[in-house]
Amino acid sequence: MKYLSEISSGETVRVLKIDGGAGMKARLAAIGMTVGQRLTVISNGHPGPFIVRVKEAKMILGRGMARHIMVSEI
Repeated sequence: MKYLSEISSGETVRVLKIDGGAGMKARLAAIGMTVGQRLTVISNGHPGPFIVRVKEAKMILGRGMARHIMVSEI
């Protein structure tokens, strides 16, 4: 298990747990990021945006938010 913020660009992972408040969980669920969902890290550049692909959509996450999402490599 790792935090999403630790995953390198190009890797695909599965969401295991979201350690955040109800607002954060609701926001992520609204964009399709739920427990069990697969996602691919498009960009994890430092500095630069943290971009992931969930289903067919690309989204930018704050690094603080990415530190609250537990994932496992597939």
